[in-house]
This record gives sequence, structure tokens and C-alpha cells, in this order.
Amino acid sequence: MEKERVTIKDIARELGISPSTVSKALKGHPDISSETKRAVRELVEKWNYKPDPIALSLKGGHGRTIGVIVPEIVHYFFSTVISGIEDIAYDTGYNVMFCQSNEFYEREVKSVETLLSCRVDGILVSLSKHTSDYDHFRKIIKAGIPLVFFDRICDGIETDRVIVDDEQGAFDAVDHLIRTGCKNIVHLSAPQTLVIGKNRKEGYIRAHRENNLNVQEENIIKCDTAEETETVIPELLRRSPRPDGIFAVNDLTAAAAMKMVKLGGCTVPDDISIVGFSSDLISDLTDPTLTSVQQHGDIVGKEAFSMLIGNIENRREAPFQTKVIKTELIVKGSTRNIL
Repeated sequence: MEKERVTIKDIARELGISPSTVSKALKGHPDISSETKRAVRELVEKWNYKPDPIALSLKGGHGRTIGVIVPEIVHYFFSTVISGIEDIAYDTGYNVMFCQSNEFYEREVKSVETLLSCRVDGILVSLSKHTSDYDHFRKIIKAGIPLVFFDRICDGIETDRVIVDDEQGAFDAVDHLIRTGCKNIVHLSAPQTLVIGKNRKEGYIRAHRENNLNVQEENIIKCDTAEETETVIPELLRRSPRPDGIFAVNDLTAAAAMKMVKLGGCTVPDDISIVGFSSDLISDLTDPTLTSVQQHGDIVGKEAFSMLIGNIENRREAPFQTKVIKTELIVKGSTRNIL
């Protein structure tokens, strides 16, 4: 049949029966004769009919569809989260609708509206870094749709969460720099509106305190993009004394910082050691390779999906849960050997 999408009505019209009879035949209803069931199955196979999960959900039942909103699909961490989500979705028969906020609050709000209009069964969200108003998430809860935050969570709304142990991961990174001899360490930080930004900063501070080093406020600089390093790093290299270590909030910023350090005439790690966060694919492509904190994004995705499906299928009420995924420091060439 030359048609973009075959519907139950098309099959019913071809066979001269009602759409409800086709639907019952597809479900193996005992009221439908074997001959009718056979005719429906043969035409379904011939025309490659596939049920529309969104249409199913609009009819009042579960369409077995969840929505996922991430800041950036191309970001390595979020791509690994998505991979983890899809692995379990495939095994459990759920469909997934992905939306990308691209770090814009307005797009995040629009994504929520889109998913609600499609009547998804549940929603997974990692916040945009510019989100400070959470009314669009309250709409999800008001609509009775299960909601789980992951990685970038919202402190202002009580719901289930899956987070990375950002504070401990940052502590391990900075403690490693200190144990390799660094004493003047700069933190290229995320916006403090994000919980992950606050937690990684706290790990940086705790590592200093536990090693009896003072924290200098001028060493905590908002810089979480490659573009920002082009201004920030040259200014750092002009300082006296010059920093001997950099802990960046993500690997892309760390890699860009490494490039700018080398362009400034310094060597890595002899002059300045650098640690990132994510253990991104880029960590193996820098020269030297980048020491970084592994976040285990695939595990984050699987845990978040499992928690959401538990809420959808069991309609579990509060108390809400927070699942914490442990990090791991992967030591490579951008830091010196421990003294």
C-alpha cells in the first residue's frame, strides 16, 4: 500500500470490518473468529503495520513511552546516559522520546510542553544550566506524570533523583593534584546555580582543607566552555606566582585549557598539571592524555530509567529516593607522578 503510515482504519476498510474488530483481532480477543484474526495478521504483515505508541497513549492507556530532556545530546556524558536508557528501554519494551534543551531555559520549557502533549508515561530530566524557575516541572507533577531528575537535579522540587558523587569526584581530582606536588590549583567551575557546580566546588575546597592548604577565592573562576578558556587561561599565565594545577569542571574545558597553556609556552604536566571531569573520549586524544574523573553515565541512565519505570508501573508514592553513583579517577598523562 502506498501510504506513509498504515492505520487500523486502513486495514478495517480493506477487509470490510470495523476498526474495533481489527484492534480486538490484533490483541487475540476470544470474540473474534480465527479466520478474521488470520486475515488481519496477513494484511498487517503485508502492509507492515506498526501501532503508534503516542496514539495508544492518547486513547487513555499507557503508550509505554517516556520522555527524556538533556542539555546536549552530543555531550559525551549525556550520550552515555542516553545509551544506558535505551539499553533498558529496548529490553522492557518502552519507547523513548528525546528532547534537547541546548542549555536554553526556554527550550527546556517547550520540551516539557511537547512531552506532556504527547502524554508520555514518565519523564527523565537533566537541567539546563540557565534554569532557575521550575514551574514547568511542577506542571509535570500536577499532571500526575512520574518525574526523575538525573545528574543536574532540581533542589526546589521533591522527586526521585539519580546523581553522580560530584563532591567526592572533585575531591579525588584535587587531592591527586596536591599529592603530585601542586599547591596553587585553579578551579575552572560551572555556574553555581547548578547543584553539580556547587558540589564540585565543595570537593575542591575540602581537598584543600584536608591537606592543610588555604583556598584562594581568586582561584575559583567561572569557566565551563572552551571559548571561555581563551580569555581565562592567558590571564592565569600572567599571574605571579603562576598556577601549577588546574581542575576543570568538564573534559572539554580541560582540553581547551591544555591547548591554551601550551600556546602560552608552558608544558603539561611539568609546569601545570590538569585534571578534567567525565573521562570523555577526548581525554585519550589530548597530548598528553587527560587525567579525568569517570562519571559512569551509562549506569546513571540505567538507574534513572529503572527508577522511573518503577514509579510508572507500581505508582509508588513518596518518600522519594536519591541514588548516588560513585566516581573513579582515571590517571593519565596530564598530571605528574605522586611524590
